[in-house]
Amino acid sequence: MAQAARILKTKVGIIGGGPAGLMLSHLLSKSGIENIVVEMRDHETISNTHRAGILESQAVSMLTDSGVEGRVLTHGDEHAGIDLRFNGESHPLDFRDLVDATVTLYAQNEVFVDLAAARARDNGDVRFNCEVTEILDMETSTPKFRFTDAEGVEFEVHADVIVGADGSRSFARRQMPDSVKQDFKVTYPFAWFGILTEAPKSSPELIYANSPHGFALISQRSETVQRMYFQCDPNENVDNWSEDRIWTELNKRVAGPDGFELKTGPIFDKTVLGFRSFVRQPLSHGRMFLIGDAGHTVPPTGAKGLNLAFADVKVLFEALDSFFSTGSDKLLGGYSDLALKRVWKAQNFSYWMTSMLHTPVDADPFMAQRALGELDTVTSSRYGMQYLAESYTGWPHS
Repeated sequence: MAQAARILKTKVGIIGGGPAGLMLSHLLSKSGIENIVVEMRDHETISNTHRAGILESQAVSMLTDSGVEGRVLTHGDEHAGIDLRFNGESHPLDFRDLVDATVTLYAQNEVFVDLAAARARDNGDVRFNCEVTEILDMETSTPKFRFTDAEGVEFEVHADVIVGADGSRSFARRQMPDSVKQDFKVTYPFAWFGILTEAPKSSPELIYANSPHGFALISQRSETVQRMYFQCDPNENVDNWSEDRIWTELNKRVAGPDGFELKTGPIFDKTVLGFRSFVRQPLSHGRMFLIGDAGHTVPPTGAKGLNLAFADVKVLFEALDSFFSTGSDKLLGGYSDLALKRVWKAQNFSYWMTSMLHTPVDADPFMAQRALGELDTVTSSRYGMQYLAESYTGWPHS
């Protein structure tokens, strides 16, 4: 006879223990709102999965002001601009001068490590290695979900609110009825070939390069480790690329009359990153709410992914705080519409940056020249540069 599921009661049940889920859990606990986080992966897997991260200053403040250990300030790399490179020439954008703002390079797995440590420090109920198998009663005042832990023990969480923070392949998102949802998506015909290399910085700022050979992004990780990408076919096999071939390709895409060359070193990680634009509307149904990649994804060109997730968290946290302190669900009812305003602004910016910087797969000469004209328009106008700088460094949180 099967053993009955063990019942766990809480105010907020969070499915997904990545940065978005843990940040929401942390803020809720700071306000005395009980919550449980259930994550399918184990801590070690998440902490060792290399994912780049560019944090807006508001995201940095969410970490530091809420009492998460400030490694983002000591280990993060603050940047005051980027270089747009096209026709073999660099065009620097000074964010401080343009919009009085900066961004910080800090890997997403490091954000996870900091938040997981904060939840452990504060005795948060975060359960790794657990698979959610069912969501029940989301249209009632007591939604529930069932999960099985690493030992095969089944649990059932009874909550006032459920939050899906379980990434782009979200189980929670898939449980919303077809009759209430609408999906918007674009799949891009190219991907990024990404590397991590033991090398010094090639440039003090990130370089976004448009070239006849395809896009390249020259980014940094630390003083001794750098992250770089170049546009490739989504089906590209990393095993077909030797180190010499990779460096030749990257240098070809940033070459110009100024003689700029990359500083090279041993490559210790290679990956192909496919990407798309996706939005689920609405971001809620009944007493279940989606945050971060569970509700939307953007191409990485605009550096919006984790920042959008944290913006969702802020809006939803304020709504939950109001709900549990006053009993009013007015802000909860407005969560989806308010969060989606920022999501669609970020989708527009990310799509614009992607189309402006990447070389068309079909090598359409008109579109290639049009993109160069757009880059020239942006970099020759202070207003154009300000728009890009404002969008890149982030709009004020609602």
